Amino acid sequence: MSDAKPLVLVDPSPRAPWMIFSEEHRARLEARVRLVLHEGGPMPDAMVDEHLPEAELVLGQIPLPTERLARAPRLRAVINVEGNWKPNLDYAECQRRGIWVLSIAPAMGPAVAEMCLALALDLARGVTAADRAFRRGEEAYGIFGNLDAFLLREQPIGMIGFGNLGRALRPLLAPFGGRVRVHDPWLSPGLLREHGCEPCSLDELLRESKVIFILAGATAENEGFLGREELERIREGSAVVLASRAPVVDFNAFVELARAGHFRAAIDVFPREPVPRDDPVRRCEGILLSPHRAGGMRESYARISEMLIEDIELILAGMPPVRLQRADPRTASLGRSR
Repeated sequence: MSDAKPLVLVDPSPRAPWMIFSEEHRARLEARVRLVLHEGGPMPDAMVDEHLPEAELVLGQIPLPTERLARAPRLRAVINVEGNWKPNLDYAECQRRGIWVLSIAPAMGPAVAEMCLALALDLARGVTAADRAFRRGEEAYGIFGNLDAFLLREQPIGMIGFGNLGRALRPLLAPFGGRVRVHDPWLSPGLLREHGCEPCSLDELLRESKVIFILAGATAENEGFLGREELERIREGSAVVLASRAPVVDFNAFVELARAGHFRAAIDVFPREPVPRDDPVRRCEGILLSPHRAGGMRESYARISEMLIEDIELILAGMPPVRLQRADPRTASLGRSR
């Protein structure tokens, strides 16, 4: 006999359970549902197949192709707790059946936006570089320590991609003034203008921006679209922050051009993580390196927990979710999470 409570299948990998539920929210959820939770790596297929027929919600990145969805007649929602769409789910079949497919990605936006601004300011003002020089006894004082620095104020800004990250970053840039150009072929010009941005071509953005934020998610269609040819169009001396997904750029060309001084670069995401100890990028003094930590804040995980519990309660009550990001079958099926 099945339990009277709705069954929720939870596979948080690569996250830990505490990253998606606070103790308070987990207790609140367990008062209403039966949690089947797996820790320490992806949930084994046998465990998935055992519980899927009763599952009403799936939390995690469990592969759900068409044939597996057919064995889940009670399923109401699938919630990706990593933050990127994966090609391991039949999005169209979920839409046909009225199954919500959701992501916690919006929860990470504010933290990543703050880090993007911090990295841009560091590149513009040479904060880390000056600290290193000081510790070597090679510091320069006053104007002589700022010969290569520039103010962010009134500088032309470019954003490649305007999803959750871009929309969280845009308000933080408002006090600095300056034009904010955006290249995002998936969004309409009118929507970008509503956010105080100027829609533009990729070529214009690369040529005209003093600070560039690379915020585009990785899809099957845009992998490596910022190749060497595109990267060479960036204005010399510009600051470039790579904060979304490494596969959208020719990473080797990006590092080579930054090391050569064509532009200043800050990198928070890498093609392979953890980055190998002998990776040459570690020896590039001119690049500001961050180990994919922009969004990994306790405040972000608190937002995930809050968004999850509120939308799960709405779904169980037969209402539509309002906090998490909803998948569009066509665009989500192109997602490549790395």
